[in-house]
Amino acid sequence: MTMPTIASAAHALGDVTASDSMLRRFLHGLPGVDAVGLEARAASLGTRSIKTTAKAYAIDLAISMVDLTTLEGADTPGKVRALGAKAVHPDPTDRTTPTTAAVCVYPDMVAVAKEAVAGSGVKVASVATAFPAGRAALDVKLADVRDAVAAGADEIDMVIDRGAFLAGHYMKVYDEIVAVKEASGAARLKVIFETGELSTYDNIRRASWLGMLAGADFIKTSTGKVAVNATPANTLLMLEAVRDFRAQTGIQVGVKPAGGIRTTKDAIKFLVLVNETAGEDWLDNHWFRFGASSLLNDLLMQRQKLATGRYSGPDYVTVD
Repeated sequence: MTMPTIASAAHALGDVTASDSMLRRFLHGLPGVDAVGLEARAASLGTRSIKTTAKAYAIDLAISMVDLTTLEGADTPGKVRALGAKAVHPDPTDRTTPTTAAVCVYPDMVAVAKEAVAGSGVKVASVATAFPAGRAALDVKLADVRDAVAAGADEIDMVIDRGAFLAGHYMKVYDEIVAVKEASGAARLKVIFETGELSTYDNIRRASWLGMLAGADFIKTSTGKVAVNATPANTLLMLEAVRDFRAQTGIQVGVKPAGGIRTTKDAIKFLVLVNETAGEDWLDNHWFRFGASSLLNDLLMQRQKLATGRYSGPDYVTVD
């Protein structure tokens, strides 16, 4: 698997990050987004019908792509341990059920989550950089990241400074991502744009390229804490960006839609988007994730429906 490096990406793109003016010229030189065409394509792909064996495969694939998430002020060690147990054995009555990709928690819960999933292959992801608003000094954000990594986080989910981005201070955002990438060490870095706050599809495209140029291992739609989170259209746009970025640099970057994806039907629509836009290389939890909490329950209910022909009762899945 090709892992991103800032130097190789910049070299392949003619060192567009050498100065603020060059970076601005590059980002504003990206093709404008045809909003009507983008939304029409996303809607069209969402009508694809998947049945029987293909549906069973898609459900298991989606389960394996879930970052099972709890990001609440009321999180307790007990809740995080229960979440970890569910990530390892989503359906305790059926050990053929795949594990989820990761559990995602706040930095102070990383050690608890790490213990809960020990030996399972499930990763521990931690939000950081003053999540969800990102309103803190850089040294505070980096301390947040280092604390999470020291506690054992395998992945870091950072938020960009949307205020700086919207004000056109692209190099500031770029430098911050680079610094967080360095502080993350061996942990994979997911860069959250909060697409619902970026206002336009053009801004989402610019943010995607900015994040990838700075060394993101994943680009992520949202925190799940605002009104507009992952949508088929903004995810399609980000999938196009990672596809085109690999074509130019040889570097593959993952995509993580987060927030608002609650049903199996929704998840399968997103998998169709991945297959038809980026291609089969992204149909793997190393390159595509769902940031979700309630989605897993519906996937499990649908999985049992395919196996038994009937829906389970309300006690079949846990209430997260």
